[in-house]
Amino acid sequence: MERDDNQEKGEMEEIKSENPSSDCTLSTGSADLTSALPSENHTVAEPAVPVGGDDGTKVTLEEPKNPPPSDTMGEEGTQELELATDQELEPAPVQELEPAPVQELEPAPVQELEPVPDQELEPAPDQVKDEETDECNKTEYHNSSGGQPETVPEEASSSAENVQDDSGEFVVTMLARGKLEEQDMGVKGMSSSLSETGAPEAPPSYRDEDVMAESWRQHRKHVFVLSEAGKPIYSRYGSEEALSSTMGVMMALVSFVQSSDNMIRSVYSDGHTVVFMQKGPLVLVSVSSSRQSEQQLRAELLYVYYQIISMLTQASITRIFEHKKNYDLRRLLAGSEKILDGLLNLVDSDPSFLLAAVHCLPLTSSLRDSLSQILQKAITPNLVFSILIAKNQLLTIVQEKTVIEDTRLEPADVHLLLNLIGASSAFQAGEIWTPICLPLFNPDCYFYAYISYLDPPECTVCLLLLSTDKEAFYAVAECKRRIELAMLAQSSLRLIANAHSYSVSQVGVSDLRHFMYKPFDVPDNHKQLTQFTSPEMEAPYSTEEERMRLLDLYRYMHSRIHSSSRPLKLIYHVAERETLLAWVTSKFELYTCFSPLVTKARAINAITKLLRWIKKEEDRLFIRYPPKYSTTPNPSKSSRKSDQQDSTDNGFASLL
Repeated sequence: MERDDNQEKGEMEEIKSENPSSDCTLSTGSADLTSALPSENHTVAEPAVPVGGDDGTKVTLEEPKNPPPSDTMGEEGTQELELATDQELEPAPVQELEPAPVQELEPAPVQELEPVPDQELEPAPDQVKDEETDECNKTEYHNSSGGQPETVPEEASSSAENVQDDSGEFVVTMLARGKLEEQDMGVKGMSSSLSETGAPEAPPSYRDEDVMAESWRQHRKHVFVLSEAGKPIYSRYGSEEALSSTMGVMMALVSFVQSSDNMIRSVYSDGHTVVFMQKGPLVLVSVSSSRQSEQQLRAELLYVYYQIISMLTQASITRIFEHKKNYDLRRLLAGSEKILDGLLNLVDSDPSFLLAAVHCLPLTSSLRDSLSQILQKAITPNLVFSILIAKNQLLTIVQEKTVIEDTRLEPADVHLLLNLIGASSAFQAGEIWTPICLPLFNPDCYFYAYISYLDPPECTVCLLLLSTDKEAFYAVAECKRRIELAMLAQSSLRLIANAHSYSVSQVGVSDLRHFMYKPFDVPDNHKQLTQFTSPEMEAPYSTEEERMRLLDLYRYMHSRIHSSSRPLKLIYHVAERETLLAWVTSKFELYTCFSPLVTKARAINAITKLLRWIKKEEDRLFIRYPPKYSTTPNPSKSSRKSDQQDSTDNGFASLL
């Protein structure tokens, strides 16, 4: 065991870390970007100022060494967390969407038609497609009161504009816009804004934060999205307009490296890591002052890209920028900032992104099987996935039989669905019918998602039904009613309400404070959704600051286990306030946290007991074998990657 140079009290077995030089290092690699797992909050240097110092800056074309590891989160890390947490509480009004509709549409017919008929009229065909699109391509909102849909009243127009001004409620904006364009698919009952439904207030927004202020620089992690032409698309903190010059510098740096037939991957400077990722016409940048590895930051950028694809599809984005390279993609993503913000907040606080796995709510096997059978019986043609969620955790998932034979639903797609539901309280008001792309299943096509809560007003149990038929709303809604009746008859909702995550004390292992366990031993032929289990975080990790500190330790252990240069199988790490042990085998991946005085022998003995307990409780902790059903006609072909038909004119893109 060697003593780590970066931590006075930390110890690490079989780990030798190499600290990168203090010089700023620019590293490039091949065009194939390696994706890993998620991340957290950071700080950025002044905008429009090149990264690194003026003296001694070193530029190389080699793969960078790993960022300097930190074995423990000491006082320095704690202070950063406190500062970031305090700044999160500053609310900022949202003003993004006011001028967009008028400015984009007014000059186009007169000035641009004559000189450049091909390029300048590119937005016009999109608007024509909007009028020609089938009514079921529109996102629809239905009150759960029942009855046939009515025509949207004229008052809904002003309500839609109010909602559109709120950049957080993207889904509500899409719903209202769809109503105004398709009068025959209206709202059942009254049309009201989100505030009128009694929904909770949105979390603070940072859209108008001053990018020159010190508070903006103190954020632990910034995320930027821009186009190849340097057009701003998204910024986690501050408005895109105020950061346009900064993003222009980023794009200039990318282009400079590309001019020598290379691709910029990362920049290391004193206290910061800048990670670049180029996906098609989009460039994503993360500027981080945290201790996360480059791979983890890159994986987080990949999630941001997937979230954008889930709303527009990859084929639509590619086609748009082929026609007009300087197109402002914010016109299509208007109002979606809250969805992207919510995703990044989840990545910071939810270990499921780090493990690339889904967290299941512990249930008795009899109750989980009963719920699966209910979903299996309530089917309709072209229904592909039936998903039941409670308390932001998975209860059960049922897939169409042919889908299981060809592929499986990936954890990242489930994470995007969970984030979409959590991003807007509008889903609690009734039944939602909206197009959604699952990027890892098929990045170029839409599913049509029926979303409804089964237990209002608590709204903890949510049903998602994914169909490939855009006209199947009423058929899928009937499936929901059958599921609801069956669950009421079996008192399933009451049993789900009584289900809770377990405490680490139930494991019966002394000195064990917390753990995360991800199994690998399910046969591939079952196409099992990757899952993990973890107890609730309890004392001494009751505060937000302590929970984030523990997650930082897990991220560090994860980066050493999955290091691209020297991956490890077993790490025993003594930190200042706890002892951690990480172990990966062909059957599982395990991260454990013990009290600080636990010896190595006692920790290994405790892990043996923990593995026995997990084995005994696995039917309660995991969905062991995914249930399946069969519908006619074959529902999966139209949304599979092997299908060559382009269905990207559906959904969100068709609304504009």
